[in-house]
Amino acid sequence: MKKIAYISLSILLFAGCGINKQVKNLKAFEDCRYEITSADSLYIANVKVTDLVNNGGFDFSKTPRIALALLRKDVPLSGKINMLIRNPTADLAAVNQFEYKILFKNAELANGLVDQPISVQPNGEARVPIKINSNIYGLLSDSKTQDAIVDFISSAKEGKEEKKGIVTIKIKPTIGFGGKKIKYPGYITIDKEVSSKILL
Repeated sequence: MKKIAYISLSILLFAGCGINKQVKNLKAFEDCRYEITSADSLYIANVKVTDLVNNGGFDFSKTPRIALALLRKDVPLSGKINMLIRNPTADLAAVNQFEYKILFKNAELANGLVDQPISVQPNGEARVPIKINSNIYGLLSDSKTQDAIVDFISSAKEGKEEKKGIVTIKIKPTIGFGGKKIKYPGYITIDKEVSSKILL
């Protein structure tokens, strides 16, 4: 649902030069195309995901570090997802920073903040690394979600049939105006089908 009209009214409270430019930049950012291109150095409870992949089939409960983390109800997930942003518009797409949520099959994997200006030239593209650092115990304590994650990771092994899953990224951009930060109302939601081979 487009919410530019709402944020435009908010910005008007801080009337002055540059309002139209800020709104144009945000609108172009909203209209960008987003793609998850790769995942780097993903760890679950300090166990490298690529090691889990190379072991073929596995059970979290039989992986000692993960089993212990499950008992402690603290299963850290860390790493980086690389996102490609393409700007198909004729305007610069730019925001000061953005909050994000990452979901796998509608279950939240991570959330955080990309605390840096992002700008994508007209008809250009930019790569943005998104750091992940979260406790996914709640996710793995649900047997259906755990099975889906195990199945997805296992299928990344070379020679096995790849699996695809829906990864959702929710982005809440922030723009700066007159020394104030104005957040986008709600989230820009991106649903992407991601191959398990992205883990290799």
